[in-house]
Amino acid sequence: MVYFVGAGSGAKDLITVRGMRLIQEADVLVYAGSLVNPELLEYAKKECEIYDSALLTLEEIIEIIKDAEEKNKTTVRLHTGEPSLYGAVREQMNELDALSIKYESCPGVSACFGAASSLNMEFTLPNISQTLIITRMEGKTKVPKEESIESLAKHQASMAIYLSTGLLEELSKRLINGGYKEDTPAAIVYKATWPDEKVFICTVSTLNETAKKNNISKTAVILVGDVINKNGFDKSRLYAADFSTEFRKAKTE
Repeated sequence: MVYFVGAGSGAKDLITVRGMRLIQEADVLVYAGSLVNPELLEYAKKECEIYDSALLTLEEIIEIIKDAEEKNKTTVRLHTGEPSLYGAVREQMNELDALSIKYESCPGVSACFGAASSLNMEFTLPNISQTLIITRMEGKTKVPKEESIESLAKHQASMAIYLSTGLLEELSKRLINGGYKEDTPAAIVYKATWPDEKVFICTVSTLNETAKKNNISKTAVILVGDVINKNGFDKSRLYAADFSTEFRKAKTE
């Protein structure tokens, strides 16, 4: 059996309990060495075979899994954050489908949520934004034209932008061209929830300047939106005294 496990945003103890248990039970562990916190490998048993996928091709990863299956071993494919976001997991699953190898997925905490926790912020503040857009700038992996930064920026929603730290000058231009004001709050969160995490609050227009000043060129998530200010929003109706719910009647006095 193969388990695709989300390692979480960085901190060793932010992996799910299920994910931790799967690592503990694994006979073979293939992890994304360039991004997964190596402390998570401490959960693996001594006899577990461990491979760093940063050094492997897709074909080599599948061969390791195939060999483990033939020996009736349990494999954990450990991905950074939440595997369904920029995890390149579907291509692996398709290969396993072709080999009739069974697999399951275990979710993880993605970097944007780790970053939000570091900032003690909420992406969905009433009257500010009720939508979170997760996207990336185009790099080696293409982005559909309909999902350009400009077109997404038109919504003025909260945004979490991955895999774009080396393209911040262009990102700022596109966000502004799409409709964000130059002074719209932004944040650069480097290695969210890792021991060496760094957080920088800036604006859309100063993203590149802030990153250069602090020597940040990779492994960061960019947050954009007025929610970063943490003020100017309406209180939730859920807890309003004059609001009835299935569990609580409105108070009239």
